[in-house]
Amino acid sequence: MLLQIRIFASVMNGRDFLSQLLNRGSKITDIFNFNRTKAIKWQETTLKKMLFKARNTEYGRKYGFDDIIISKNPLEEFRKRVPLVTYSQMHDLWLRQYNGESDITWPGQCTHFALSSGTTEGASKYIPVTNDQLKAMIRASRRQLLAMALTDVPKDFLAKDYLMLGGCTDLNYNGISYSGDLSGITTANIPNWFERFSRPGPDITAIKDWEEKVNRIVEEAPKWDIVMLAGAPSWMRLLIERIIKRYNVNNIHEIWPNLSIYCWGAVSLAPYKQSLDSMMGRPITYMESYLASEAYIANQTKPHASGMRLVFRNNTYFEFVPFNEENFDADSNLKPTAKAIGLEDVTTDTDYAIILTTSAGAWRYMIGDTIRFTNPDSCEIKITGRTKQFLSITGEHLSVDNMMEALRRTAEDFKTDFTEFTVKGLKEGNAFAHHWYLANHNSGLDAEAIRRSLDQHLRELNDDYHTERIHVLTGMYLQVLPEQVFLDFLEKHLKLGGQSKFPRVLSDNLYELWVEHVNAYTKQSAS
Repeated sequence: MLLQIRIFASVMNGRDFLSQLLNRGSKITDIFNFNRTKAIKWQETTLKKMLFKARNTEYGRKYGFDDIIISKNPLEEFRKRVPLVTYSQMHDLWLRQYNGESDITWPGQCTHFALSSGTTEGASKYIPVTNDQLKAMIRASRRQLLAMALTDVPKDFLAKDYLMLGGCTDLNYNGISYSGDLSGITTANIPNWFERFSRPGPDITAIKDWEEKVNRIVEEAPKWDIVMLAGAPSWMRLLIERIIKRYNVNNIHEIWPNLSIYCWGAVSLAPYKQSLDSMMGRPITYMESYLASEAYIANQTKPHASGMRLVFRNNTYFEFVPFNEENFDADSNLKPTAKAIGLEDVTTDTDYAIILTTSAGAWRYMIGDTIRFTNPDSCEIKITGRTKQFLSITGEHLSVDNMMEALRRTAEDFKTDFTEFTVKGLKEGNAFAHHWYLANHNSGLDAEAIRRSLDQHLRELNDDYHTERIHVLTGMYLQVLPEQVFLDFLEKHLKLGGQSKFPRVLSDNLYELWVEHVNAYTKQSAS
């Protein structure tokens, strides 16, 4: 269908054509116009379909999917019989699938696995990507493309080039299964007809070395008519910076005059937006998406929406566990007594750990992200952090969302931007402290003034933090470093690439490595 849309859009106003299509009563209108009541009905239908399809798998027989389906209240029975799980509970089952066994958690054999870096511990997880799930992800991507086509874009938006800065499509192969970045898996499996519009193209996306890949993109950049960019903000900013420098232009629109949309996901845009805006020749539209290794969870359907709308009718059933002391212990581990709720019970004043049931064989699976509803009636959300990346060594309960907003306000105070940051909670005798590390290109910044500003904004945003700073959390340290220090650490200890994310809250193991890395940089700079 999208191919037909492209053909029509190439000879007529793409937005007018799509508007007519959406107004004809097509099911596509469901993407944009629905309410919570309708979404709840869709969710029940989706769950029943997945239970029916997986009823004869090992997991389905163990938890009685047949009995759930025929029960008087399938949703209640599902929550009663099927446990909430994390990756550690699913690891052995998914490892068997990785080694070639079939019909374990989803019908058939799964041959593709997304490598998901645990941003707190640094360990890789193997997340199954079944054919059904891959189709669902591509289907959700098409829907977002349609939403973008109805924004302020060129008339022939659907016929121009899209640059996706992602992982390598040359996947690892163990003789049975393929593994790699989810972006590499999805790019390697896009429809053949779409390759004509997708950049940088198969020759470049197959390059494993990140630096070589970026250099090739820079060389090819003037040959493309890019209308949309997609990828992590940190790497997209660096790519655009290199293109501008390579061709000695004032802004990226001198290379790509039709560039209209930048789509990103999984991290906050705030630290990068000022730099991105400065490299544009005119304003562009920013559209957020939420594509995790486990599922395509949500996307922004309008430029000024309050958040991203959950993706329904796409082989994903959502539940939510309030992120509080009733459901999580002091180390942010899910308690055995934790209770999940559905869409009907969510509110705007609570952070939730998101729980997914998907056609990849994830059943009531906690992916580790926390979200908050910005508009429950339209099912719009924002990502607030990670269950393991809330900083609360004394009860300060600082979320990544708190950190990002405080850092944004601090950057405004000093008319600069902080492109990366990380923090560690420390015990100092009978007291406690936070140690912050910020990335900035200006070595002349007053770190002490920045520390005071950041501390004040955190106090304003979080009452618990303010209280703890008075009584127990008596120390706050801050160090400003070049961004390259962060990138070098990623390359050495985590992973350098289009989907790489620097951990916002350092684990004990990573903190030891990080301190060693920073000390080596400081020593080298002083010599």
